[in-house]
Order: sequence, then C-alpha cells, then structure tokens
Amino acid sequence: MTARPSRPPPLEDQLCYAVYSAGIAIQRAYKPLLDALGLTYPQYLALNVLWREDGQTVGALAERLALEPSTLTPLIKRLEAAGLVRRTRNPDDERQVLVALTDQGRALEARAGCLGEALLDASGQSPADLGDLNRTIKGLRDAIYGRIGHRGLGRS
Repeated sequence: MTARPSRPPPLEDQLCYAVYSAGIAIQRAYKPLLDALGLTYPQYLALNVLWREDGQTVGALAERLALEPSTLTPLIKRLEAAGLVRRTRNPDDERQVLVALTDQGRALEARAGCLGEALLDASGQSPADLGDLNRTIKGLRDAIYGRIGHRGLGRS
C-alpha cells in the first residue's frame, strides 16, 4: 500500500502566507497615501530606491527590488511618463539604461515621508517593535537566499 501524501497545514498556519498577507495589509494601509501621490506601491518602491541612490541602471534597480528587468521596464516607463524619472543610455555602456530622478521626482520624496507613520498608526505597534520585526524578516529572507544560492535580491 502506498503512503498517502500528507496534507499541507491550513493556510493560516503557514509562515509564507502570514508574510504574504501582511505585505498585502501594509499595501492597503499605504494605498490612500499613495493614491494621493499618484503612485502604485511598486512605483513607490522604485522611487524609494532612487531617493537613496539616484542614477541607477535598470538592472541594478531590478536587482534591488527583486524584479526581472523586463518586469521593471514598464513601471519605469510609467514613472517617466508622469515626469518623475528620466531614462538615458549609459555613455560608458550603450547597452545599459540609466534611471534618474527628475526635479519633480526628487520633490515627491518629502511628500512620501508619511508612509511610515501610516504603518505605525494602522498597526498599533511601536517603532521599536516594528524595527525588531523588520530585522527578523530581513534575517529570514537573507538566510533563505543564502541557502538557495541566490545573490539576495532586495537586500538592504
């Protein structure tokens, strides 16, 4: 007689679902603020990376966001159409496209600073508690990437 495969635990008991659904909850908490800025959550993430280090290649930006360049390109084109970034060819390597903030894109950073406060308000957690949770989740992510031989997309 063949052993019957075990059933997966209920979704609510799976860590992957807890992390996934927490991400969705965070995005929902951010949505009214992002709507007011005229941004989607992925666009906000891309701008956030550029606010820290402007003038990145599409490939470097994609790696930082844990996305494929082909997934990121339409997002960058929409940001460019909105006047927030500009794309240019790298003069040192014409195969690379550089993404840089415009003045309008840089100015948006000050308006976007309120997202962290929205998460604090929505979660009811203290800054220290959220900081501890962030470190724990990043540690988990880095440990997983280390074990699967991945370079660690999205590392901060």
